[in-house]
Amino acid sequence: MVAELSALQQIINALTGLDGLPAVIVECAVTTIYTSLGGFRISFITDNIQGVMVVGLIILAVITVGVETHIDTALIAASGFLEPSLLGWQLIYILPVAVVTNDFFISGFWMRTFASKTDQDLLIGTSVATVAITLILGLVGATGLLAAWTGAYPGDPPQSGSIAFFLLLGQLPAWVVGIVLVMTVSLSTAAFDSLQSGMVSTGSNDLFRNKLNFWWIRAAVVIIIIPVVVVALESPNILQIYLISDLVSASSIPVLVIGLSERCYWWRGFEVVVGGLGGLLTVFIFGTIYYGSAQEGAYLLLLENGLYADDWSAFGTSSPTYMLQNVEEPRWLTHSVGAFVAAPVGGLLWGFGALALRLGFQWSQAKAKGHRFDALDRPSPARPSFYTGDHAEADDLDPDREQVYTQGTTDIKGKFF
Repeated sequence: MVAELSALQQIINALTGLDGLPAVIVECAVTTIYTSLGGFRISFITDNIQGVMVVGLIILAVITVGVETHIDTALIAASGFLEPSLLGWQLIYILPVAVVTNDFFISGFWMRTFASKTDQDLLIGTSVATVAITLILGLVGATGLLAAWTGAYPGDPPQSGSIAFFLLLGQLPAWVVGIVLVMTVSLSTAAFDSLQSGMVSTGSNDLFRNKLNFWWIRAAVVIIIIPVVVVALESPNILQIYLISDLVSASSIPVLVIGLSERCYWWRGFEVVVGGLGGLLTVFIFGTIYYGSAQEGAYLLLLENGLYADDWSAFGTSSPTYMLQNVEEPRWLTHSVGAFVAAPVGGLLWGFGALALRLGFQWSQAKAKGHRFDALDRPSPARPSFYTGDHAEADDLDPDREQVYTQGTTDIKGKFF
């Protein structure tokens, strides 16, 4: 949510020169109102609108950029973007780890997964989305090159590379910029309402187990949006916001997915919590040893030093200030591969260490009390639902009727320790 609002206000400022705060406040108010009235169903509708807007924006950008944009060939070689770089190879590791693990935390993805009518529908939907997203990201990503080669990026004053696409569009005629602004606000609104709906669902179901009035949850989300807006306006680097959340997910998701396997029935919540926190602690320890300073180790947790460098600084050397078109970035930029290696690896090591500690404690406790050691026993399976009527008439029966199915009543709860 912070990244979404931060991006919106930066784009409005870059394209119009106006303060993006009013647009951010209006977006938060509008999405809060219609998600409160329409629930998650309205988010599905806005997703369709979002898809149309994305396609429209891409078509508009392809046509207008192709006609109006003029590349300065002298900037192609100066940018160095077509030269092989160590960063490019390192990103092959960083992006899959960051994106895949972070997607596990997005409630909207899970809600859409569970809302699919069948597994086949889910497979078809994700396959179509994969092709569409690949094409869209390819086109949008190429505009970063064009922005640098036309002189739109970094601009004067220098702008963040995360909005290079809009810096390029900002050089187009005013009517194109106006349409782009409308589409941008629509896209941001559609994405933001999904995050709001996901937060409401998570708070209601996961935190309060649907025992708290739904409107209290929505009120809490409204209150949370206030600091979100403040942080978004004070966050100049959208990429850093995403990287921080990616680092948290990279440390906690690997130990979490172990528990999703039926073969790892001995894995408990204790290992997940210790592993997740241990992964972040490992990043801090790595940064402290690598930089020789606890303060720098803490900065690595926040990825204050950024992402870009042209060496293996994450594994042992420091990087000089990164230069682009003779424009100096405002701070030292060093690579974060080390953090994204330390987080999942450290999380797994801490998780298995916690497993050994827990099993050792439970074994000692069983020996001391004379009980059987049962920490590695497979849990009893939940009793499945089964059909009690005539199979020949199964298709004609209402699945919600009590006599059709006998539901299992075994309450199997996961164990933390």
